Amino acid sequence: MSRPVIFDLFHTLVQGADEERDRVVGEMALMVGVAPAELVAAYHATWRDRLVRWDVEETIRLLAGRFGGAPTDEQVTRAGEHRRALARRVLGSVSAATLDVLDALRAHGHPLALISNATSDTAEAWPRSPLAQRFDVAVFSCDVGLAKPDPAIYHLAAERLGVRPADCVFVGDGADGELAGAAAVGMTVFRTTEHNDTDPGWGGPAFATLGDLPAVLRQPVKVMEPAE
Repeated sequence: MSRPVIFDLFHTLVQGADEERDRVVGEMALMVGVAPAELVAAYHATWRDRLVRWDVEETIRLLAGRFGGAPTDEQVTRAGEHRRALARRVLGSVSAATLDVLDALRAHGHPLALISNATSDTAEAWPRSPLAQRFDVAVFSCDVGLAKPDPAIYHLAAERLGVRPADCVFVGDGADGELAGAAAVGMTVFRTTEHNDTDPGWGGPAFATLGDLPAVLRQPVKVMEPAE
């Protein structure tokens, strides 16, 4: 079997759409009756909680409540759908070139997995995205209560693939310390700068375009000899 490849999602397979996210949250604030700047700041400040604890509606109610808002069920539903529509747009924005890379990897026998630090709206949108059918395993932080760089999330993805972490290649832009986390469990790590130069201090190999990856993976794996 060709080596399994585990990908990050945002700024690796698709743009993170950071500015659009802030715009959408500001629009959600108006829907639930709180100040846009306050809700945007609260979304940034509660990133880790939203990754592993709160779903879309819970987030809206909790954060609106912090600023004196008391949105109705209808308002929460409307704001939640606005957030979910963003997730669908972002996942749907994957380029044909990226899909071609994934198809080429699968054609060469590489099992593919995803590990994403993502909120529940992304996990909900995933199954109908162009990406989903190309992956054997998808692990979302919001579903498993773990987030990169926790070693457990890498072990979980490898386990679901039926392999050891050391058998896997990890590809990501480097956000959230993900590259060091993958290396710490024994994965071979490549950094992509195609969408964002997130971790320029990473000392390992990097690609300017994901299209370089299939050729690199066809090269023989260098085995380190044990020290005498």
